[in-house]
Amino acid sequence: MRVAVVSDIHGNLHALEAVLRSVDAEKPDAIWCLGDLVGYGPRPNRCCALVAERADVCLIGNHDLGVLGRIDLEDFSPDAAAAARWTMEVLEDEPRRYLESLAPQAVLESAELYHASPRDPVWEYVLAPEIAFLSLEATEKPLVLVGHSHVALRFGAEQLALALNEDGTEVDLGSERWLLNPGSVGQPRDGDPRAAYAIVDTKQHRVDLFRLPYPVEVTQSKIIDAGLPDVLAQRLAVGR
Repeated sequence: MRVAVVSDIHGNLHALEAVLRSVDAEKPDAIWCLGDLVGYGPRPNRCCALVAERADVCLIGNHDLGVLGRIDLEDFSPDAAAAARWTMEVLEDEPRRYLESLAPQAVLESAELYHASPRDPVWEYVLAPEIAFLSLEATEKPLVLVGHSHVALRFGAEQLALALNEDGTEVDLGSERWLLNPGSVGQPRDGDPRAAYAIVDTKQHRVDLFRLPYPVEVTQSKIIDAGLPDVLAQRLAVGR
């Protein structure tokens, strides 16, 4: 089975469309989404509609939960809270119902999926080797997939080293248990502004990581036009 894994779309339609075009060329058997369809970006409704149409499995993220009013926006940064309040106002009924149907975790035959981490599927960031190790300790499947941090990372149970997944990275799933973050489609924060996603091949026991350009300036313009905080547009150009 070949699966495309996407995460942290954040209302960035142009990034999502670029990723889906690449995914279509790869012809995977399924698409898994690790959550945060909305927040930060200017096109939440269309992003939700596309994911609802294309994803076989989708999780809910902390920004999705904030927009639904299920977690306190006081826990967000001021810019993230402002974007969540704007999204609340523009989110249509069907995308809202779709988000409400989702959970922050899923256990599948070949992998465990969490928006944030196995220990806290909504909030914990896996950005340190100790957290990655504890996350693998808390799980059983050979592959654990997480999002939330917007940083494409890998951590092997034997190597015990947390490393960045650059464009073109290949991971041998047959060598050990792995925790992987595919990176963010719409709001990368690992210094590479290109949209990120992964292809998991369970038959070949490998994962391929991809980075794709998209028209950042178009998304930036739409963020400004929507009256969202300028910093949300600026950071897209640098991937921070």
